[in-house]
Amino acid sequence: MSQTSASAPRSHRTRNLVLIVIALVVIALIVFHLVHRKPPARTPQAQVVTVAAVASGSMPVVLKELGTVTPVATVTVLPQLSGYLTEVGYHEGQDVTKGQFLAQIDPRQYQISKQQAQAQLAKDKASLAQAQSDLARYTDLAQRKSIAEQTYEDQKFTVQQDQAAVQSDEANIAQFDLDLIYCRITAPVSGRVGLRLVDPGNYVTASSSTGIVVITQMKPTTVQFTVPQNSLSDVLQRFGSGAKLAVSAYTADGDKLIANGTLYAISNQMATSTGTVTLRATFANDDEALFPNEFVNIRLTVNTLTNAVLVPTSAVQTGAPGDYVYLVNSNETVSVHKITIGPSDGKNTVVTAGLTAGQQVVTDGVDRLSDGAKIRPASAHGAAGASGAASGAAPGAAPDAASGTAPASAASGA
Repeated sequence: MSQTSASAPRSHRTRNLVLIVIALVVIALIVFHLVHRKPPARTPQAQVVTVAAVASGSMPVVLKELGTVTPVATVTVLPQLSGYLTEVGYHEGQDVTKGQFLAQIDPRQYQISKQQAQAQLAKDKASLAQAQSDLARYTDLAQRKSIAEQTYEDQKFTVQQDQAAVQSDEANIAQFDLDLIYCRITAPVSGRVGLRLVDPGNYVTASSSTGIVVITQMKPTTVQFTVPQNSLSDVLQRFGSGAKLAVSAYTADGDKLIANGTLYAISNQMATSTGTVTLRATFANDDEALFPNEFVNIRLTVNTLTNAVLVPTSAVQTGAPGDYVYLVNSNETVSVHKITIGPSDGKNTVVTAGLTAGQQVVTDGVDRLSDGAKIRPASAHGAAGASGAASGAAPGAAPDAASGTAPASAASGA
């Protein structure tokens, strides 16, 4: 009985030990499996991007510069003689025509001077008539040797002196006639008068620098602007060939077109301090939208490239490789593709080397891409993918690329 009681505790301890060993083995197997199992293979996730097709079309070569509206004529009307201003015949800001009455200077002193000159002329004409009569008599006597030869010669000189006096009197009268014309001040050019500079009752002089009024020709008008020396050769080549280069004037913020004109003059010297040359364009300005001395943004269309390779400007990136795009491959991956760019109108950019029409490039989502990355177009609107670009981050860029049509000219507000 005692032996049976002693073996029971030993059998219980044996079972517990076996269970502990089994548990340890199971835990060891679990830990081994967790440590040595292979992680599941991850497939790269495709990046959602917007793509557009490379197109072929026309691209205007446009220079954008700051210009100043410069009137064809700005005239300060100065008095030609001295006197009291008795009348002003214009309203401030009025449009006047050439020869229109502007102001009147008191003419009375010049009328009196003219009358004196006329009286002197009558006196000198009488003296001349008497001298000519005496000369005729002396001529007859000299032929008969009845008077001294010296008397005859002196009389001829007297006649010449009287003739000169008459001519001097006539010149004086002509001068006073001109002074009377100058008393009535008229507009030398057609244009718009400014604010009145002198009021009636003031004494004006010929040396007055302020003048009576300033007249500015409003139409036609011109705009002066400068171009850098690097762009001058193209302008000179086109201008020298007789081409009429289109010039457009925009508001200061560049959003609204004011007027269209043409380039008509290029300065003969370059400013050494800025490396620029001044150009001048003419505008009809029939609506007088261009105001003198106003600052405007000028867009000069130098040339138009035809059959150019065009991509949306948003697709062009700049980095370590230089200028590049993310080119869409046939296996729905992208590759970094280096390009050479040309002119741009802000919406599209010319690619002179590196791309051909029909290829596809990424226009939106490039910040998440790298060479060889997997992509998925944002929306499927045809093989060109241009419609996707139009609805993505590059609005307006893809439709031109998809259709292959020419983009809007930068000179007309592109």
